[in-house]
Amino acid sequence: QVQLVESRGGLVQPGGSLRLSCAASGSIRSINAMGWYRQAPGKERELVAAITSGGTTNYADSVKGRFTISRDNTRKMVYLQMTSLKPEDTAVYYCNAALKTTSWGTFDDYWGQGTQVTVSS
Repeated sequence: QVQLVESRGGLVQPGGSLRLSCAASGSIRSINAMGWYRQAPGKERELVAAITSGGTTNYADSVKGRFTISRDNTRKMVYLQMTSLKPEDTAVYYCNAALKTTSWGTFDDYWGQGTQVTVSS
């Protein structure tokens, strides 16, 4: 059984910073891409940032230059460093990983439970 467990989000003032982490555990054979998505009230879930196993990154235009994604392959963790936070960054943030549980299987998507990030004064 695979689990993705995110760190707690929180309430941050505009202009502030917050770091999210996500740990993958369980019967994992290999992990391909990992990423962070978010969903604001009344909106669809959107990609925030993603990183391949080789370290190639991809960011939503709205967070470029403010957010940084990184990963630790040994520890099976992915991080999202968020700076210069804006009220429009308020959302539930979800960790995602494309991983295999067997050597012959396919890469399937797994999700964390989500963590609330609120940017407000």
